[in-house]
Amino acid sequence: MIRPPIFIADFGATALTALDPEKAHRVTVKMLRSGLGPKVRMATPRLATTVAEIEFANPLGLAAGFDKNAEVPNAALDLGFGFVEVGGVTPRPQLGNARPRVFRLREDRAVINRYGFNNDGEKIIARRLKRRRKRGVVGVNLGANKSSEYKVADFVSGVAALGGHADFLTVNVSSPNTPGLRALQDKAALDELLEQVMTERDALDAPVPIFLKIAPDLTEEDKTDILESAIAANIDAMIVSNTTIARPDSLRSDRASETGGLSGRPLFAPSTALLRELYKSANGAMPFIGVGGVSSARDAYEKILAGASLVQLYTALIYEGPGLPARILRELPDFLDADGFENIGDAVGQG
Repeated sequence: MIRPPIFIADFGATALTALDPEKAHRVTVKMLRSGLGPKVRMATPRLATTVAEIEFANPLGLAAGFDKNAEVPNAALDLGFGFVEVGGVTPRPQLGNARPRVFRLREDRAVINRYGFNNDGEKIIARRLKRRRKRGVVGVNLGANKSSEYKVADFVSGVAALGGHADFLTVNVSSPNTPGLRALQDKAALDELLEQVMTERDALDAPVPIFLKIAPDLTEEDKTDILESAIAANIDAMIVSNTTIARPDSLRSDRASETGGLSGRPLFAPSTALLRELYKSANGAMPFIGVGGVSSARDAYEKILAGASLVQLYTALIYEGPGLPARILRELPDFLDADGFENIGDAVGQG
């Protein structure tokens, strides 16, 4: 059942889209914090799944970047999501890059952002997560401060500070908006990073799964190296993928040349192709989480067929509004029926 919200229902299509996109984002978070959002209660046993020993009510998640400071994880879960990823979080608070730093590409159903990990820092965010009423699955996306010379230490710090307050942690080495961060995807650097992160994770009183989020802009050698490193480190899942620095010729918006990471519809095809390739190469060594350009049940299902055990979205909420998760969950079973699958797990990697 869905309880109609007061006026947030059309925030993706009406008044808020007339605002500066960053201001609209802040207004939306404040509205959710005030309880002005849908309350979705949808029992979908066929969509329930288990990944990294975590039980998910459904495979649809809210990607990192929306709730940067863990202000509304429970309100986001109420939209129907099976899990929410907050952050990215850095050890020290930081303001991020200069404004304007986020741009709607309306004609392309896309967004370019160069936020630069603006967040309140791990101490404040850990306190928020500690205080929240525990329910649902909430993970934390970990990043590194722009000014840190040894960024590996920032991720280790994040594991120690936030591991006790999250159901999973994501090592984000793929944001294009922090100088030097994507260099951590290089083989030697990634091996060192994952070794230290996993050691710190294992030292927690209650160790949590570690996910690795990668970029879509990879060479063939990068793909091989990252997969080998992730498998060797026993990473619990891989998130494919973050935003892209590529600019497809198909883009029509006059904002297409802005610097930053491109998300939304243009990212769907390349991120799904990368997901399919890595899933096949991994040969069952780890589960995958598909993100990039998901705006419908069909999109989510295509990610699942390509190898995703879980699917995330964010940008589509800007254009489709907060009723999108419930719509996807209502329609996903129809796709299972059409292909003769009993449950969501049966469909993973079958495309």
